[in-house]
Amino acid sequence: MSGIEVRADRTEGDAVVAAARAGDESAFGVLVGRHRRELHVHCYRMLGSFEDAEDMVQETFLRAWRGRATFEGRSTFRAWLYRIATNACLDHLDRHPRHPVAREQPVLADPDAARPRATEVLWLQPYPDRLLEPVAGRDAEPDSTVVAKETIELAFMAAIQHLPPRQRAVLILRDVLGWSAKETSELLDMSVAAVKSALQRARPALKEHLPARRSEWAPSADPTREERAVLQRYIDAVEQGDPAILAAALRADAWQTMPPRPMWIMGGSAIVDAWRDAMVGPDAWGEWRVLPTWANRQPVAAAYLKRPGDTEYRASWLGVLRVEDGLIAQITTYGEDLFPIFDLAPTL
Repeated sequence: MSGIEVRADRTEGDAVVAAARAGDESAFGVLVGRHRRELHVHCYRMLGSFEDAEDMVQETFLRAWRGRATFEGRSTFRAWLYRIATNACLDHLDRHPRHPVAREQPVLADPDAARPRATEVLWLQPYPDRLLEPVAGRDAEPDSTVVAKETIELAFMAAIQHLPPRQRAVLILRDVLGWSAKETSELLDMSVAAVKSALQRARPALKEHLPARRSEWAPSADPTREERAVLQRYIDAVEQGDPAILAAALRADAWQTMPPRPMWIMGGSAIVDAWRDAMVGPDAWGEWRVLPTWANRQPVAAAYLKRPGDTEYRASWLGVLRVEDGLIAQITTYGEDLFPIFDLAPTL
């Protein structure tokens, strides 16, 4: 792009900002629309809930519209929106404080399996990969950036929910979005020293709640061949009602959680035992069909069940898989109420 074209783009951008500040709803819609998806991801990281993130993006745009005259151009419009969005999330967390809960005894356990971390984030929801690309880059346009697995996976999302809200905001702005200490301090109305102190406390606290081997994972966004193969084996196990296929796809120390219920299962053999009655034998629930999809850069099985006497397969559950060394290390299972955010039909 030539220097003349760059200046023209900036002039056009300045004109849109001026029109928006003057109350032009169309111009305002263009401005905020450019940043909707990245702000949604930002609010999701702050809150851990897809649905709450939706609400906070709407709150952000409402606050921005009401306060449009206060945008003075000393920062980018994007930075101004991030400031509003972050504070909207902090206000929400102040009004609705949530804390990870102590993990209870598993409903089923293999005594030889290693126990996972002792706390659970019951409000954590998955984020469909279809909404992760593209999101705007640091300069908003014309480039876009890929949301990397290590900054959106469920393990990371659960870990950052253990941080106090302001520490969480600092870590996201500094380590995930790459904002400078000065930019972060201005956005959060903190001193640079306070930002650095918060980050120093947040990093080791985050590490305490991440999987032990996470540092070995290669940064990525696209599904790996290994993850695709494991997802297909899991799908085959469910559709064929074959516990042997499921057992071969699981690590011995795999575990399963079912938010928002405080239920979990510890150990690959225990997971197979829990599924056996549902999949095979006279008490089997019915016939299964499973669709592959992706959330938080992780493989997801979307299961539909046709019960005896029924004519349709109905949405049943979503299983988000964490894969290590070609095997399933963790399954996070959600109910059919989340199918709509994945654009999945209620029946097949």
